[in-house]
Amino acid sequence: MNKTTKTAIVAGAISTALAMGAANAAPSAGTEKCYGVAKAGKNDCKAGPGTSCAGSSTTDGQGNAWMLVLKGTCQKIVGGSLAEK
Repeated sequence: MNKTTKTAIVAGAISTALAMGAANAAPSAGTEKCYGVAKAGKNDCKAGPGTSCAGSSTTDGQGNAWMLVLKGTCQKIVGGSLAEK
């Protein structure tokens, strides 16, 4: 997989999550939590001790911060994981 393809997958996943308005939502049937892919301050929820929730991650790709993505896409995203890192 080349860099352009990886970038397109990440952009698509992020756009999808934003379009779904998933800021503090629990995963629905067509989505899954994807850890380690959110940019700093752009996570949907859970960003470790001392943080509140959505938008509280402090670093890009923070392993305990997640965002909702379409089911089946998380592990295709560079750094994506279905479990906390």
